[in-house]
Amino acid sequence: MRKNGEVTASTAPTRGTRAAKPDQVCADAVEVALLGLDVVDPGHVGQHLGVVAEGDRLVTHFFECGLPGYRGWRWAVTVTRIPRSRQVTICESTLLPGPDALRAPEWVPWQERLQPGDLGVGDLLPTPPDDPRLAPGYVRSDDPAVEEVNWELGLGRVRVMSREGRLDAAQRWYDGDRGPNAPISVAAPALARCASCGFFLQLAGSLRQAFGVCGNEFAPDDAQVVSADHGCGAHSEVLVEQVQAVDELPTVFDDSEVESVSVSRAPGSVDEAGPAEPYGHG
Repeated sequence: MRKNGEVTASTAPTRGTRAAKPDQVCADAVEVALLGLDVVDPGHVGQHLGVVAEGDRLVTHFFECGLPGYRGWRWAVTVTRIPRSRQVTICESTLLPGPDALRAPEWVPWQERLQPGDLGVGDLLPTPPDDPRLAPGYVRSDDPAVEEVNWELGLGRVRVMSREGRLDAAQRWYDGDRGPNAPISVAAPALARCASCGFFLQLAGSLRQAFGVCGNEFAPDDAQVVSADHGCGAHSEVLVEQVQAVDELPTVFDDSEVESVSVSRAPGSVDEAGPAEPYGHG
C-alpha cells in the first residue's frame, strides 16, 4: 500500500517472522498489473488498493471490484521480474474475496443438514455403514432386551442401536416436547407424572426406566414416547371436586280446570252495530 511515496505490505506479519518487503519495481508496476485485467469490463475495475509481497520479486496488486453481487471482492494480479531486470511480467490474475466480502456460507454435507421432519413420503434416507448410533446385531449388547431377542431366535437384526445411539435418543426425547420441561408438563399438577399413570406403557430394555408410551386417547401425547417425569392433565389418578348434579324436574300440565281470563279492550275498538265476523268454524 502506498504511503508518502513508499510501498508497504498490506498484510500483518506473523508472530516471530518479519513481513516480506515488496519488490519496489514490481510494486510500482500498477499499469502493468492493469493489463492483466483487460478481459474485465473497465467499469468493474476500481482503484488500486495496495500490494502484498508473495516472495522475492513476486508481488500481488489488488484493485476494487465493481461487479454486481461481488461486494467486498478484489481483483488480484500477481507480477514478477527476473533478477537484475526491470521488466515486469504478469503471472496470473484472479478475483479474491476481501475481509468483508459477501460470500456463500460454508458448504455442509447433506447428512449434517438434515433436520427432524425433513423425510417426506416416498423419500429414502440411507444410513451410513459406520453410523455410531448402530452396532452389528451379532455383537453382544448391554441392553438385555436386545440380547434376549437375538439369542432366543438364533438370529437378530443386522444392526441394533448402540449405547451411544440410545443415549443420544434418550437425551433428545427428554429435552423435547414430551419431557418434564414441556409447557403442558409444567402446568400439570405436581403429582400428575406419567410414571404413576395407568395409561403409561413402559418401553422394553434399558430405556424402560425413563421412558414409555402414552396410551390415553384423550391425552395430547397419545401414542407418543414420554418421559417418566412428564405429565399432563389427563393423568389416570387426577381427582377433581365432584359437583352434585341438578335433578331436572318433569314438566306438569294441569288440564283439569279452566281458568277464566278477562280481556279488556279500548272503547270504540269494535262497532257493536256492525255484523258479526265469521270465525271459520262452519
